[in-house]
Amino acid sequence: MTKPFRFGIQLTKPSEGRTWADTARKLEDDGWSTLVMPDHFEDQLAVTPALAAAAQATTTLRLGALVFGNDYRHPVVLAKDMATLDVLSEGRMEFGLGAGWMKSDYDKAGMEYDRPGVRIDRMLESLAVIRGLFADGPVNFSGDYYQITDMEGWPKPVQTPPPVLIGAGGKRMLGIAAREADIVAVTANLKAGYVGSETTQDVSPERFDQKMAWVKEAAGDRYDDLEFSVLVFSTQVTDDRSAAVTGMAELFHFEEKQIEETPALLIGSTNQIIEQLQANRERWGFNYIVVQDTAIDTLGPVVAQLTGT
Repeated sequence: MTKPFRFGIQLTKPSEGRTWADTARKLEDDGWSTLVMPDHFEDQLAVTPALAAAAQATTTLRLGALVFGNDYRHPVVLAKDMATLDVLSEGRMEFGLGAGWMKSDYDKAGMEYDRPGVRIDRMLESLAVIRGLFADGPVNFSGDYYQITDMEGWPKPVQTPPPVLIGAGGKRMLGIAAREADIVAVTANLKAGYVGSETTQDVSPERFDQKMAWVKEAAGDRYDDLEFSVLVFSTQVTDDRSAAVTGMAELFHFEEKQIEETPALLIGSTNQIIEQLQANRERWGFNYIVVQDTAIDTLGPVVAQLTGT
């Protein structure tokens, strides 16, 4: 079932020349659906207080992390933070969770960087705990990583329950997202622990075909109820699409047709980007488009024309 377009923007700090509150209000005024933030330790505002401040500056803008690194917080702490954000925003929180991937975060903070399977298993336990704390009644949980005894989550979120977004790029995580999330955020496989050539090679159109096939197989009867999101690496609004595509093809070592088709890049005039987004939704189901901070002043006409259609 085709879902209407909505747009999010990923920010680490205020956009140039604006305060944080002004940035949030501009997004809301321009029709963006969501302000999301990455979750890393350096060169960005802290996620929870920044989102809470954005909530106080706006009335309709949705707010979330893309995504919280599970290992950085105990699930009891994260559940309380997110329930509080949902209360303060009157039900505008989107709960994004991932297993944690950026090795430099772990290294610099002196945290153990376990193999991916362990981090994913721990994330699954955390999600179960957090969902329990969002719901009514005390939580008792005994897992390999977390033990919770008679814990009642407070406050309770306004949304019952809040939507869960899981970011995923590999087969196992995509399967988990398909089975557990409300919003499946499809991205490159980040198992290397850093963004390099292995990452960029994983965003070809053919790789997205494979990723969505894994999602569909794992989701089963849930598939039509899921919302599918994609994080756009780069947005270039230009009347000279050919030159921009050629440059990106050289950078990514892709064929130009692959650059034109990958959902990880948006290149061209406003009308060309609109056509690309419509084609991407038809091919992969991506209706929830998240772009980087620089698009705040260039993608407005696309957001205005496509939102809700």
